[in-house]
Amino acid sequence: VLTPYYKEDVLYSEEELREENEDGITILFYLQKIYPDEWKNFEERMSDPKSGYSSKDKTECTRQWVSYRGQTLSRTAIFGGYRTIDMNKEHRTLKESAQALTDLKFTYVVSCQVYGAQKKSSEKRDQSCYNNILNLMIMYPSLRVGYIDEREETVNGKSAKVYYSVLVKGGDKLDENRIKLPGPPTDIGEGKPENQNHAIIFTREEFRKAHRGQRTPTILGLREHIFTGSVSSLAWFMSNQETSFVTIGQRVLANPLRFLYRFLMGHAALNTPNIRTSLCYNSTLRGGYITHHEYIQVGKGRDVGMNQISLFEAKVANGNGEQTLSRDVYRLGRRFDFYRMLSFYFTTVGFYFSSMVTVLTVYVFLYGRLYMVLSGLERRILEDPTIRQSKALEQALATQSVFQLGLLLVLPMVMEIGLERGFRRAIGDFIIMQLQLASVFFTFQLGTKVHYYGRTILHGGSKYRATGRGFVVFHAKFAENYRLYSRSHFVKGLELAILLVVYQVYGESYRSSNLFLFITFSMWFLVASWLFAPFVFNPSGFEWQKTVDDWTDWKRWMGNRGGIGISPDKSWESWWDGEQEHLKFTNFRGRVLEIILAFRFFIYQYGIVYHLDIAHGSKNILVYGLSWFVMATALLVLKVFILNLKRKFGTDFQLMFRILKALLFLGFVSVMTVLFVVCGLTIRDLFASVLAFLPTGWALLLIGQACRPCLKGIGFWESIMELGRAYECVMGLVLFMPVVVLAWFPFVSEFQTRLLFNQAFSRGLQISMILAGKKDKAS
Repeated sequence: VLTPYYKEDVLYSEEELREENEDGITILFYLQKIYPDEWKNFEERMSDPKSGYSSKDKTECTRQWVSYRGQTLSRTAIFGGYRTIDMNKEHRTLKESAQALTDLKFTYVVSCQVYGAQKKSSEKRDQSCYNNILNLMIMYPSLRVGYIDEREETVNGKSAKVYYSVLVKGGDKLDENRIKLPGPPTDIGEGKPENQNHAIIFTREEFRKAHRGQRTPTILGLREHIFTGSVSSLAWFMSNQETSFVTIGQRVLANPLRFLYRFLMGHAALNTPNIRTSLCYNSTLRGGYITHHEYIQVGKGRDVGMNQISLFEAKVANGNGEQTLSRDVYRLGRRFDFYRMLSFYFTTVGFYFSSMVTVLTVYVFLYGRLYMVLSGLERRILEDPTIRQSKALEQALATQSVFQLGLLLVLPMVMEIGLERGFRRAIGDFIIMQLQLASVFFTFQLGTKVHYYGRTILHGGSKYRATGRGFVVFHAKFAENYRLYSRSHFVKGLELAILLVVYQVYGESYRSSNLFLFITFSMWFLVASWLFAPFVFNPSGFEWQKTVDDWTDWKRWMGNRGGIGISPDKSWESWWDGEQEHLKFTNFRGRVLEIILAFRFFIYQYGIVYHLDIAHGSKNILVYGLSWFVMATALLVLKVFILNLKRKFGTDFQLMFRILKALLFLGFVSVMTVLFVVCGLTIRDLFASVLAFLPTGWALLLIGQACRPCLKGIGFWESIMELGRAYECVMGLVLFMPVVVLAWFPFVSEFQTRLLFNQAFSRGLQISMILAGKKDKAS
């Protein structure tokens, strides 16, 4: 077994147990409420006078009690299969024999590339991690630690850095085995895959010769138990998802298919798929197969917060995007028969490709209906007396839509829970999941998968995203949610919302049909999930004081200037520049595709301007040309009067700048008056113009980002940046206003708390007191 470790927690220190977060909650207090029975038993053991624990021993045991319930290396080591059965003294010989047999058959290596650096470091945390790992090796003699050692040696008469891959064996004597490396291993990647690669040589495998065509399993998969499922409703959702995917799916794939295990779980490396997925591909290409057995159940901690889960899903989607472009997938696809190809498709890139097709179908449908509505083709069809609607087709599609809600995907999970814990429990869990908005959560994660998978296909540039392994669920600020979900969900959700609004306003299709209501309801549900799920599943997301603090933080973030050394969480400009990083390294094909995809936003202006009252029903091309004249005038005013004059007069001549703004406002009022009185402009035209010109401006912004080098050369890049800032402010206001309205009502926050932490409530967890930072004095 090979466990990668970088700088995660090994054993919580006493200071970390007592350290309070922003809500006044400590890790120790949180776990006391999560596991009340276990904490009560622990206190009884510590207070037993027969045990003879000193104050120092009690502190050390408390650290271990907390660490063994978190995602720490100590928990991994102690539950890693190390301890043989603790027998009586008279059976010492049998125990030693069992331990020797275990050592022959089982090797456990912790690959910690920074262990040597932690040993030499003067920082308190690094020294703490080093000492804790050292204590683990002394406690468990079978434990091995592999790390990279950097030394200064004389090579050909010159001082040079030499790198070694070192294996340290546990026990009283810490033996070392060294292998000289040709260079720094982290230079060929971003670190995480190389951390695992350098220690593979220290693992041992037992090979057996295949007999009569039988193939020896090369990779063993085990059942997983998610021990963090009780922390929150999101953690429970992910636990059930793991049950559905790992326990059921991989069991079937291993027997009778004897095929693939966990190909889907590919994390993103720099330019390659995840090492685990690459090993599966390599094993299958070499004639091996991967099996799944359940004689061992492995404990696993999953992410418990919305942002952590989204980062994990983004990381996996990036990895699957790289797999789609890899040669291994091409080779396997050429060699498999049809049935194994179907299994391969389902367990690897096919899952993400199907998700992308699902979302693209929504886009194609809405843009197709939008074209038919704005062009008048739909009205002509409906008003044609020779055409009759097909009721049979509508009924067939409506029946199919019930299954498109995703109910069939839930069926395997319900059956598995029913077989293991009873069907009444399974149906009850399914109902509770729906009441806790599990459909909203999984619909939101669908957008995460599609965005990062599609971006990797178009531009590459996948990277590893550290999700963290924290325990306490904390409140994420509005600016943090916006930075994380702006491009993946908010922009796409607003685009679909505008499509549905335009289609509703100008369309007349299926007005008397149940199919129209059914289809639009599912799409509105998709839009609502993508726009507001991060706030619904954000602890204390509708608490008034935190909402006010979020608004203050949002304004500060939007107003701060960027620059070299300014992190994205401190300035909007730095974040906005980082969001275009994939365009800096993409090829010419990627830029062209980005521009072509941006052209879809021009259809709004082209279709809506001919429906304006001021157009008087004219279909002349001059109407479209005048709309572009209005758009160009607005952009020119933004460029000349706002940016240039603000730079010249904004600081030294504030009075002059204010006079110019007043003149600009008077000119705007005069033009609007003439349009209303002379040209026949109406209030409805103003709202329609917003729907027409906002997408056009966004298209110009996307094209400008793709052509960044050219615009920087002609001096237009700053205008593009200010245009982007204006759009970000508008989107932020649209998203923030519903949160503010709901935060006015205190019961909304209480309902949200119960929604998120219902599992903990059922076990006596007073989560409302935890989020308010009020500790129970009785505890």
